[in-house]
Amino acid sequence: MAVEFGLALVERQPRGPLNNWLDDLDTLLPILDGHFQSLWMTDHLFWQDWFTFEAWTALCFLAARWPSYQVGSMVMCQSYRNPALLAKMAASLQVLSQGRLLLGVGAGWKEDEYKGYGYPFPPLSARRGQLEDTLEILKRLWTEPGKVTYQGSHYSVTEAYCEPKPDPLPPVIVGGGGDKTLMMAARYADWWNVSDKNFPAYQQMVAKLHQDCASIGRAPSSIRLTWFGRIVLGATEAEAVELGQSGLLKWTRDNAFVGTPEQVIEQMRPFVELGVDYFMVEVLGLPDKRILKMLLEDLLPQIKQMRVGG
Repeated sequence: MAVEFGLALVERQPRGPLNNWLDDLDTLLPILDGHFQSLWMTDHLFWQDWFTFEAWTALCFLAARWPSYQVGSMVMCQSYRNPALLAKMAASLQVLSQGRLLLGVGAGWKEDEYKGYGYPFPPLSARRGQLEDTLEILKRLWTEPGKVTYQGSHYSVTEAYCEPKPDPLPPVIVGGGGDKTLMMAARYADWWNVSDKNFPAYQQMVAKLHQDCASIGRAPSSIRLTWFGRIVLGATEAEAVELGQSGLLKWTRDNAFVGTPEQVIEQMRPFVELGVDYFMVEVLGLPDKRILKMLLEDLLPQIKQMRVGG
């Protein structure tokens, strides 16, 4: 399988003209079509006082406006939407988009959002348990005929229908690198993802995921390995480093791919050799024409030629 790319769209921006975000997409997405297979939103309710788009609303908009792309969540916070409703929302979007949804789900982490919007913020152990119930409810509502009943430790459904069923089923992406989350990925995930990790940390998580798969009799190769994060390109290393330090969040080689196209190729190579064949990336500086040229001419073609798994 060849390496594929998804474009991560920043759902937040400093307060300013809202049409800038749409204008950038209108400029970029026709150019990137064919180079990127999908568009991705993260799931946040606010980020300081910046403009922040609600993720599911944005995914529906993107699916309708740019029908040549798949759309994905990285990742939907299980706490923000009742899991049965999330299953229904996902089934509806999958049907209406003709099979273009990629559904990432995670336990949730951003405490200020929970408290700001009135959601309880339970301990991590409880949020992981909620995630497991969510994954179980998604699968059951999508696949079991007729009425579905499930009583979990945190969430339940009682004689619930989910029609029409999504066909094909959206890939379920479990996001997270903790030991218990990795076991959930082994049990439920079609794809696995973790964000902003360097190669040694990522490699260690993959080893644990594969051990968990083996312990339950699942082939590790049945789970697609993906990576979500940032690419920071520059004509020189110094230029890329400066760009990575220019925003609210700081991006270095410890949590992103940073450098010239040639340097970024070598940073990404071990991931591909390990088996990663899907990168969901925010490319800092777009739609700057210089960065766009480096991305499309000097970086993506070389990565896509790599042999996945070495």
